Amino acid sequence: MTATVNRPPESGDTSARRPRDLAQFGVCAVLVVVGVFLLVDAMNLTAEFAKVDPVGPKLFPIVIGAGMLICAVALAIATLRGSRAEPESGEDVDVSAPADWKTVGLLVGLFVATIALVDVLGWVIMGALLFGGAATILGNKHWIRNLAIGLVLSLVSFYAFYVGLGIPLSAGILDGIL
Repeated sequence: MTATVNRPPESGDTSARRPRDLAQFGVCAVLVVVGVFLLVDAMNLTAEFAKVDPVGPKLFPIVIGAGMLICAVALAIATLRGSRAEPESGEDVDVSAPADWKTVGLLVGLFVATIALVDVLGWVIMGALLFGGAATILGNKHWIRNLAIGLVLSLVSFYAFYVGLGIPLSAGILDGIL
């Protein structure tokens, strides 16, 4: 026969006294909004764009949108039960160090520039600048090699989409050359 005893929480047990992490509900809200957007947008897709796909263009947005809604519900339930994310405990991560907002800002600027200029300059040029620029911003000092690897990656992805999937990416100023 087993008896259960209600004991007060020990000094190492913080689960009984820590409040719910309200930021997790914010993540749930974002997951719901993006998931619903994907589902609604997927229902409006037509099969005219990519005719080589036997399952059609709706399948993956529907699966991803439904998965996001399932994750949102699971996270909300876990948060209501008191689950909290544990802080990073990796040996090579200093959790007390402040965020590097300069790097984040440069990466966001690079993404915004890519979005703004990809139609004008084309994917090959902007992809090379995106890949090479991101590697340089993240600390690689060999910027010429970064751009060369970025150019190879953008050319391979350009032709993989065009030849392999039948989806043309913007050629921009290189239209007629590629």
